[in-house]
Amino acid sequence: MLTFTRALANELGPHGVRVNALAPGFIVGSSFHATHTTAESARATVAGIPLGRAGNLDDVARAALFLASEFDGFITGATIDVNGGVYAG
Repeated sequence: MLTFTRALANELGPHGVRVNALAPGFIVGSSFHATHTTAESARATVAGIPLGRAGNLDDVARAALFLASEFDGFITGATIDVNGGVYAG
């Protein structure tokens, strides 16, 4: 998805179209985690998040709102990590 986002941004930029992506981490309230994540696994995941909490749907929505706003006029080909600082190496 990272490469696809950058390629589309490169292709569509000359037409005035910006292309960006969001990469959510552990987001509570999502149907995926409600279905596939055990309470024990959720606790272990949150323990490894530098900000000390799980993300929520509003965290993702605010990032999407930023990308859709006038404040994002010169950003394209970017992926915004909405993950509380989790960068496993």
